[in-house]
Amino acid sequence: MFVFVCVRCGAELTAPLSQVALPAHAHQQYGNGLQLPVLMESGTFAVEPEPWGPPWRSWEKIDPDEAAARGIYAPLQALSDGASGAVVIAPGDARGAVLIPEKSGGACCGFAWGDGPNMGCAACGLPVASRIDDCSLWQAVWLAPNAVRRLPAEGADAGPLSWTELLAEGTGVPPSEPIACWGEPFRAGDRWHWSPQWVAAAGQGLAHLLVASEGQAVAVQDGLTARMFQRALDALIPGGKPTRRAVLAGPGQPSRDADADILLVPSHPQTGKAWTPVDSASPAYLVPLPFGVWLWLVFPEPQLPVPASGRIPDGVLRDDPPTPSVHEVFRIDREVFRRTLARLPAVRTPWLREISENLTQHMRTSHF
Repeated sequence: MFVFVCVRCGAELTAPLSQVALPAHAHQQYGNGLQLPVLMESGTFAVEPEPWGPPWRSWEKIDPDEAAARGIYAPLQALSDGASGAVVIAPGDARGAVLIPEKSGGACCGFAWGDGPNMGCAACGLPVASRIDDCSLWQAVWLAPNAVRRLPAEGADAGPLSWTELLAEGTGVPPSEPIACWGEPFRAGDRWHWSPQWVAAAGQGLAHLLVASEGQAVAVQDGLTARMFQRALDALIPGGKPTRRAVLAGPGQPSRDADADILLVPSHPQTGKAWTPVDSASPAYLVPLPFGVWLWLVFPEPQLPVPASGRIPDGVLRDDPPTPSVHEVFRIDREVFRRTLARLPAVRTPWLREISENLTQHMRTSHF
């Protein structure tokens, strides 16, 4: 457990927190004018290992060798020249910091990144964090790495859960959810959208699937997994009969298909490490998925097709109606996909480079 304090005066700026992996959707912008929830669970923090936030440099001003040294192998719109190691927390876990109203970042509905840190230490005034809560952005507080330091805090930290414990205690992320427009109260009739977490997870997963394919057609198993990936795979990889198979694998699952070339596996929500099969000599390519999304794909919660009748079983308080269907086509998060693919060395192969540089064309066909 840790608390973060101001580097100038030592005032505490957070509640005691434990570290978890940075979510795949940490920098996601979803839709237009939508009200996204809080990014981090209360009592946790995550670290962005790369530079993030202003100032930014456009790709045209960056030497390719410099980008490669930073682990980026394909063009992006811009790279941050900010400090690495920014710490993200839930807004409710911030302490002893006040907003700097004039630094709204040019946002339309709340605060954004544009003007640098927009929260100052209440004790000494040092700018220490950026509150992000503009429309279509995940609500969070990002602590500036050069303005805070972390100190051990009282409280037991049991360490990362085992995969067995995660299966028993973890919660799956539903594939769809109602999202209100910014500034409007939530209503039962609000439109249901594909979960932003699923859309981001698909962007991350698709980048790895393309690398794993080595240019050969890939078939993923039916159901939600196919709905996430198959259309995009069929469009982005040259035609032909699928020669590679991608299947879900992970803790609590039967031994994988012997002829599966690619395994869709969970990432540990606390450490960020992907699950690996016991047979470490397996040649299968591991495609990481956020644990909550993977858990729902493997163990989808049942939905009743019609309201139940008769006596309610013991232990059940009510019968909920089925979750409304999302009728729109599943679109993969373009920017999560682009950022993930750009950081995989295989993107330097010509066919993957072409995909990275021509995403606008694929957006017109509703894949992104």
